Amino acid sequence: MQREQLADFLRRRREAVRPAEVGIAEGPRRRTAGLRREEVAMLAGMSVDYVVRLEQGRSSQPSTQLLGALARALRLTDDERNHLFHLAGHQPPPAEGTARLARAGLVRLLDLVGDTPAMVLSDLGEVLAQNRMSILLSGDHTGLTGDRRYVAYRYFTDPAVRDLHDPGEWRRHARQQVADLRAVAGRRAGDPTVTGLIERLRAASDDFRRLWAEHEVAVRRADRKTFVHPRVGRITVDCETLVTPDLGQQLLVLTPADAGARERLELLRVLGVEEFPTGVPH
Repeated sequence: MQREQLADFLRRRREAVRPAEVGIAEGPRRRTAGLRREEVAMLAGMSVDYVVRLEQGRSSQPSTQLLGALARALRLTDDERNHLFHLAGHQPPPAEGTARLARAGLVRLLDLVGDTPAMVLSDLGEVLAQNRMSILLSGDHTGLTGDRRYVAYRYFTDPAVRDLHDPGEWRRHARQQVADLRAVAGRRAGDPTVTGLIERLRAASDDFRRLWAEHEVAVRRADRKTFVHPRVGRITVDCETLVTPDLGQQLLVLTPADAGARERLELLRVLGVEEFPTGVPH
């Protein structure tokens, strides 16, 4: 671990990020153009004291999970993120693991859409980053582990997810989930991460096994779905998906489908975080 170099790199990257890039108002009393340490701590989900110790070269070796959070908070490019891992004494994540770190450009877009729910997902449906409204609408899914981090796995194995949709809509989205996963499996033929997930889903769900056997293929780009939120009721949204050139990550933006949905989203924004469903997929 190169503590002095790590400290210098983190300080310089923090000072290079404009508050507006991460959705923070600059205000008239701000003395520096970059982020404050407490703002980095908030964005990365860690203590201010630890950020201070990192920047002063006094910290213990940060974990790879913490480095990933810092990379997202500081909007690092892929090259900068890899450099961060090297300075901290870790190998950068391999190709499959790297896909679990939301790309800096997509994270910036999360900030730009403001109060519109949006999230960054991997091609396998792992939620890599969410903005505040996405968390208010469907809960924070960035910390899920194991197979639960995959949207499709939750969709077919968590009864709470099925309860949040009427039967007709659940069946339609289930078919879309499988067809999209089939497209990913075709692009990533022989990838053990993909084949392993499919085999575990086939073992865990009769519905998935039946739909998988139909061999439907369709990449999801636009859709409409209804969330049944425990605090504000039914919210119907239009789903627009923007994908990276290599199809490895996607930005999902959820816009209200009608005036009623717009009003409920605004009410949700005002109410803030209190409780929300834990299994709602996108």
